[in-house]
Parts: sequence; C-alpha cells; structure tokens
Amino acid sequence: MTTTMRVIALNEHGGLERLKLERWPVPRPAAGQALVQVRACGLNYMDVFVLHGMPDLHTTMPRIPGGDVAGIVTEVGEGVPRDWMGKRVALFPRFPEGGVLGEHGNGGLCEYIAVDQRQLIEIPEGVGFNDAAALPIAYGTSHRMLFTRGRIQAGEKVLVLGASGGVGVSCVQFAKMAGAEVIACTSSEEKGRKLRELGADHIVNYAEHPDFSKPVWAASGKKGVDVAINFTGGDTWIPTQRCMAVNGRILTCGSTAGHLCPIDIRYVWHREIDIVGSRAYLPGDIEACLAYVAQGRLAPVIETILPLERAAEGVGLLEQRRIFGKVIVNP
Repeated sequence: MTTTMRVIALNEHGGLERLKLERWPVPRPAAGQALVQVRACGLNYMDVFVLHGMPDLHTTMPRIPGGDVAGIVTEVGEGVPRDWMGKRVALFPRFPEGGVLGEHGNGGLCEYIAVDQRQLIEIPEGVGFNDAAALPIAYGTSHRMLFTRGRIQAGEKVLVLGASGGVGVSCVQFAKMAGAEVIACTSSEEKGRKLRELGADHIVNYAEHPDFSKPVWAASGKKGVDVAINFTGGDTWIPTQRCMAVNGRILTCGSTAGHLCPIDIRYVWHREIDIVGSRAYLPGDIEACLAYVAQGRLAPVIETILPLERAAEGVGLLEQRRIFGKVIVNP
C-alpha cells in the first residue's frame, strides 16, 4: 500500500486559492479506528464557512475539508472487528467526542481517512458511492427535521425556502415523498424548472418577489402553509411568519443569512405557530436515507462530479450559489 496520498489542504483562511493539492502521509488507524479509502466526498456550504473562517469556530490548520464521505474499509486498528475489512461504508460526519468532519477534524477531500469505528455505516447493495456521499449532512438533516421533529403529514402544505441547495432540494424530495403539497422558493427561473421536475407544486422566485409571503399566501389558497422550512434566518423570518396557517409549524436547522432574527409576536399567538428547531442528524437518519435509495424511493440530486484536483471549483460553485443539489468530489 502507498505511504502517501493526495489531499486538498487549507493552511489559512481566505479565497479559493487557499485550497491546495498536496501530498500527505497516509494515516494509520489507531485502536478503535478504521482506515477508509475515500471514493466520493460530498461538499456542503459548511466548506465555504471553513474556507473563510467563522468568528465562533476556531479551525486548526492545516485542515482537510469535506464532511460527507463514502468509501471502502482497507485496514482496521486494534479492537475493530475484522469483518469491516472490504466493506463499503458511508461515514457518520460527527466525531464521537464532538465536532464534524472537515470542521473540527480532517474531512474527506483526500484519498484515505482514519475514523472511529462508531462512524462507520454500511452502504446497502445497489447504492453507489456518489449517492452515498450525497446523503449524510444534507439529506440526514432534512430527514430528521421533517419526520422526527416536524412530524410532516400527507396533504399538508409545505413551504421550502432556499429550495435549490443541498438541504432545500432534499426537503422538497422528502415532502413530496410524504404526500405534501410543496411551495418552493428559489432565485432563478432555471432552478424553478428543476424544482418542478422534482415534484414542487408551486414555485416562488425571490428575485421577482423579494417579499415572498404574498405569492406564497396566494399559492396556499389564502389559508397559509402548515409547515414552513426556514434555515435561512435573517430578514426572511417575519415574511415566513406571514405565510403560516393557524396551528402551523416553522422548522429550522440553521441560519445561513443571520443568527439574529426579528419576530413579530402577533403572528405567533394569533395563528398559534410552533417554532421547531432540529439539530442536524443521527445515524438512524442516514441509514434511513440509504435504505430509501436502495429501495428506489429516493434519488439524491447530484449536479456536478469533480476530480480531487478540482475540488476548489466545487467549493466555488457553492459559494456563488450556482449549484442545484449536491457537488461530489471523486479522489
């Protein structure tokens, strides 16, 4: 086995030029760890945040980005059952001691990664590496938010903000899987067309309707939506409240446009709105997503597949919001 590997390394915060193709030693699995040959790595907007740096997140340098990883177990450390050898796996992105692959520890933009055996999730037959690498963070987050926390039901009207990104696309797919009527908000006519192909019943274009609450209210039959999915935050929060039906639920798993969101308390009490937070994903969410793909019920939306040396280009597509669905890198 080779002793060195190619990696995409970030040595300091900055622009895309800071993501460098380098050669590093292949890690050795310690006790309780497995060595995984990376076959596919999914990118997320998290990688943009890591690139530029966030005030509330210290990044130890150098850092290998990439939180969604799929590959093959090639070696195991002491205490790890040898029957993991040769198995195809997706990685649970959270470290057992806390933190996330690519943020608090090295991620999957490399040829090999050593991880705790508790992060291994076997990939079912019929699921390819690229599909498996598209699922953990975006689809796992959406699965928990919609089904575990949001209790989405058939026949409900569901609003999805930011519907053309990784989490947004997966929310549209899961809402349609559940039998909901979906109103999807996006920023362009082309993205709207793709969302309709995924099953969205109504499209609202932010560029044409900065106050999206008016067209959403009209699309809902002037009754409001039962569920609104808002992981944008910022100045989208009050318009989202205006969209709600009585006894509606606002689901949130993030705040990409700002953490501090104004609330018009009148909508909360007058329409009896529930605001439901959802904190990422659990292993069972990722296992459920893999099973949906194996059963033919779910096809992850992958727009771009790039080789490792072009990973910075993929991060750029996310940064410029020029992507629909997922970007996958093949080392």
